[in-house]
This record gives sequence, C-alpha cells and structure tokens, in this order.
Amino acid sequence: MPDANPTLHQEVHSLYVDHHHWLQGWIRRKLGSTLDATDIAQDVFMRLLLRKQPIQAHQPRAFLSTIAHGLVVEHWRRRELEQAWLETLATLPEAETPALEHRLIFLETLIEIDRMLDSLKPAIRTAFLMAQLDGLTCPQIAQQLGVSLATVERYIAKALRHCYAVRFES
Repeated sequence: MPDANPTLHQEVHSLYVDHHHWLQGWIRRKLGSTLDATDIAQDVFMRLLLRKQPIQAHQPRAFLSTIAHGLVVEHWRRRELEQAWLETLATLPEAETPALEHRLIFLETLIEIDRMLDSLKPAIRTAFLMAQLDGLTCPQIAQQLGVSLATVERYIAKALRHCYAVRFES
C-alpha cells in the first residue's frame, strides 16, 4: 500500500530520531515512571502520524512537549479516576463486587464520561451535573447559579446534544 502522506511521515521520522530520547526523559521527569514515559512518548508520535496536515514545527521540543503535556494530564486524570473507582469497589460487600471484566468495562465507561464532561464549558457542565446528579430542576439551578431560567435550559440542551453527538461518534 503506498504511503498516504510521505512528507508527514518523514517529518515524524525526523522528530522521532532527533527528539524521542529527550521527550521520553522529559515525560519521565514529570511522571517518575520510565514505563509510563515510554507509553506516552509513543502516543505522542502516534498522534503525529494520524495528522492530516504537515507538522512544520519551528520549535520541535516545545511542539512535542505541548502534545506530551496534554497526554500527561490525561494520564493523571485517568489514574485519579481509577483510584476513586478502586476505593469505591473496596467499600462494596464482596458479594456485590462486579467481576473483573465488568470492573474494566465500568472503568472505561467512567473515563469516557469524564472526557465527555471535560469537553463541556464549565458553566454548561455544572448545570448539567446539577440536573443529572443532584436532581435539581432548571429553576433551582438558575437560582443557584444566578442565571436566567432560559440560560439554564440552553445549557442543559447543549450538554445533552453534546452527549448524544459524542456517543454516536464512537
């Protein structure tokens, strides 16, 4: 099969050869783990290979560390979510603890929900969570947030549209 974008692949190859070792060390210092640094450095270059347009990075290390920083933050968030999930499981009676396969499915679902909620604007996310988790009505949310009822209704509608759109993209 012919190379879809030889220019992009050459750019990624050059970045990899010139900066992979540096990037992996940079990530390792952030995480304190060689194994995690190796995985995230590879993820950086995989993302670059999936791009549609050329890279043309004038400051390659700044460019690579920006991508890596996002992946490191995502890594920390996933770890925090995983820890919270494990703590929740630890409080369940043994008879109610889900099977390992189900635990992993639940964790992946939690991570997807977290990503989806994180991509909402903060005010929209807050209103949506107040409605979904706290069971508040739109007038109650409007009062607590100090915004109009119409604004809250718009927020909830945007959040729902976003959730449906994300759900059906996958």
